[in-house]
Amino acid sequence: MAQRDTRGLRRNLTHYGDADFAVYLRRSFALSMGYSLDMLDRPVVGIAQSASGFNNCHRTMPELVDAVKRGVLAGGALPLEFPTISLGEAFLSPTSLMFRNLMSMDVEEMIRAQPMDAVVLIGGCDKTVPAQLMGAASAGRPAVQLVTGPMLAMPWHGEKLGACTDCRRFWAQYRAGKVSREEIDGVEGNLATTAGTCAVMGTASTMACIAETLGMSLPGSATIPAVHADRLRMAEACGLRAAALAVSGTPLPADVITPASVENALRVLLAIGGSTNAIIHLTAIAGRCGVPVSLERLNRLSDETPVLVDLKPTGAHYLQDLHAAGGLGAVLWELRDLLHHDCVGVDGEKLGHRLQSPPPYVDRAVIRPRDNPISPSGGLVALFGNLAPRGAILKRSAADERLFEREGKAVVFESLSDLADRIDDPALQVSAEDFLVLKNAGPRSASGMPEAGYLPIPKKLAQSGVKDMVRISDARMSGTAFGTVVLHVTPDAASGGALGVVKSGDRVRLSVKERSLELLVGQEELAKRRAGLPAPPMPARGYARLYAEHITQPDLGCDFDFLRA
Repeated sequence: MAQRDTRGLRRNLTHYGDADFAVYLRRSFALSMGYSLDMLDRPVVGIAQSASGFNNCHRTMPELVDAVKRGVLAGGALPLEFPTISLGEAFLSPTSLMFRNLMSMDVEEMIRAQPMDAVVLIGGCDKTVPAQLMGAASAGRPAVQLVTGPMLAMPWHGEKLGACTDCRRFWAQYRAGKVSREEIDGVEGNLATTAGTCAVMGTASTMACIAETLGMSLPGSATIPAVHADRLRMAEACGLRAAALAVSGTPLPADVITPASVENALRVLLAIGGSTNAIIHLTAIAGRCGVPVSLERLNRLSDETPVLVDLKPTGAHYLQDLHAAGGLGAVLWELRDLLHHDCVGVDGEKLGHRLQSPPPYVDRAVIRPRDNPISPSGGLVALFGNLAPRGAILKRSAADERLFEREGKAVVFESLSDLADRIDDPALQVSAEDFLVLKNAGPRSASGMPEAGYLPIPKKLAQSGVKDMVRISDARMSGTAFGTVVLHVTPDAASGGALGVVKSGDRVRLSVKERSLELLVGQEELAKRRAGLPAPPMPARGYARLYAEHITQPDLGCDFDFLRA
């Protein structure tokens, strides 16, 4: 008996008990959309687009979809776009991370259920790219990631402004009384003036660089500005490549996301001074392919991987400057002897092929050579101790190294609402030498691990000139933020971690040199305090209930336990 053709519209047939009838019915409905029979016989490339009126980062999505379609058609395949959940970072409550896994499930199931031989994933805003890569990895269909690209930083009153490092800088000055209401209103209107993701090395741009390093995006695609014509040309190239993947069927995401490519991605994350959020996302993406990410290994890589990119929030430049300076390709070239060259990307080439010759141009003000790095060690470091037995993360490239070896008194906030109520209270007993500690903001909390780890400096300290102090929490921090901020304390407070029993007045010791975070309280006292911890609340229904029952801790990527490989 001849083998049935299962490509294109013959893939994933609806079950009626008669496969030929299913094809006949599907084609008849497809013909109602005006397609010719020739088009309906072609391989199908799905285009997962995540446009939304609640997502400013994706404003250029219609143009990108059209450009991808051009490439697919040029490659001889049929492009069919479909919508998925969209996650606009500033528009979601309690936080976008809570819905990342939901979007990944949407992406996975729509790729798996609908008839497509390959897929182009279009996203940009912080959680959309990891969600798409997680879903594609689980769906096991050839996929190409296309990011929307960063916005442009534009001139304002003699300097460039770009979201969102500059927004935090000016807001801190406003809180300290150094910027007026009129000035902060002017800044608000000039921070984000073009389409695209944040203009600095925040989470969106970090994930774009990670996607390209992993090999899930085409070479040269990570840093192209959203409004640059090259972004549309790259979209067309993605469509053309996806058409080829629809015929060849390989490589699959699991062929691309391997232990070697994940380690390459960690190297790049450290070298670019990337977002702390990327550790959680990369762990989740890799976990869908059965690849573990070790924080101990992260520390070893960090010791030997220098920071090379001078971008905000840790440096002076913006993403548009990195693109003009040589882009991610120039960074990879500087790291070439530290990378695994046999990793295959969606372009079908090994990384070593890309690294055969140096980039034609590199601006050394933006991308430093290895022998003259911004810092000799990587931007991130993992901390361990009785306060974080499964790890915590510090972005040392964005921190004040004078605070790295410190013991301080804990000033504890029990929740986000407690923080909001008391942080600016003139009666708050706090000094610049104290450690601000926030509880119940981790993945198992009702707040779903928001970007609240960048605790504001108490107003009375800010007004006296204090710009940084040690802050510790189980929350996350925006990749655009800066400061000596210890994040992702694992296990989180709501899960019974030691963070949940810290009291104001306790002593805490931080040592970046020793990779240590210790609560200086005896074991008997800690056990006594733990016995009195209340159980975290369980939502009654819906996605919140599913989330609460299955969310993992940061060291497993905050993915759902049943979605990991």
